Amino acid sequence: MTMIPEQATQFADAFDRLVSGVEDVVLGKNHVIRLAFTALLSEGHLLLEDVPGTGKTSLARAIAQSVRGTSNRVQFTPDLLPGDITGVSIYDQRHGAFEFHRGPIFANIVLADEINRASPKTQSALLEVMEEGQVTTDGVTHQVGTPFMVIATQNPIEQAGTYRLPEAQLDRFIMKSSIGYPDHASMIRILDGAGHRAHEVTVAPVLTAETVVELAALARTVFVDPSITDYVSRLVDATRTAPEVRLGVSVRGALALIRTAKTLAAANGRHYVIPDDVKVLAEPVLAHRLLLDPESEFDGATASQVIAQIVVETPPPSERAHRD
Repeated sequence: MTMIPEQATQFADAFDRLVSGVEDVVLGKNHVIRLAFTALLSEGHLLLEDVPGTGKTSLARAIAQSVRGTSNRVQFTPDLLPGDITGVSIYDQRHGAFEFHRGPIFANIVLADEINRASPKTQSALLEVMEEGQVTTDGVTHQVGTPFMVIATQNPIEQAGTYRLPEAQLDRFIMKSSIGYPDHASMIRILDGAGHRAHEVTVAPVLTAETVVELAALARTVFVDPSITDYVSRLVDATRTAPEVRLGVSVRGALALIRTAKTLAAANGRHYVIPDDVKVLAEPVLAHRLLLDPESEFDGATASQVIAQIVVETPPPSERAHRD
């Protein structure tokens, strides 16, 4: 089954309502908000990396509030244990058996605040649940339910007491973005509302959790022309041969680009993907998956610059994609 134009229009309307609600809290950041909801409706996870005080936590909280589901916040610290996130089995003397007590990961939207402050052992507790939507404890598998999204934040400036996220962990995030400082007009509006603390501003629920699952399933039916998949494959291949790159984009990364391009196309009211969808998402979806050569990093190269150059040098499909 392939999405039809009428369904694309309905999808775009619901998407715009989600974005509009969050824009009342995170001012002047339409592009970042759209990327965040693209990640959610692509059934992926989002990593927000930015300096303190730019609204990372506010954005994550607003996304959780916009979906009428469950949400939890976990403050990652060096002494946090894996069981503090996933849950633990506790012996019940009355019944003579172990009973599993669910951790905060069992929610529709989970905010992992300052994820890089936890030890690698604790970070690794998220690998299974982010990839498969389940937690295995004492040989028993527990499903976390749907929708399920981890929104993680980290501060790239202050590195004392932090642990770099391993490549396997970064690859689980479908997208990485940053918010940045607001423009002048948005800053004035923020200062006008200085009498309200950030946690006091709430977003009215726009969709139910069940509707989010339905929209995510609908996004998977967006048509992708073979020329688009060829284009994505050429982009990914280019990351593996770029002289600045030691480790290129994985197959998971290529699949993520296709999935998010489908969602972005539907969010723009189209039932088919165009090359511009891929171009817009290439940097947030692919850049954090690159491992650069140390000498290139020393010379000032960044993953974002590498992706931008690859997009410029890789020609998009010359023929117009089919719209059937």
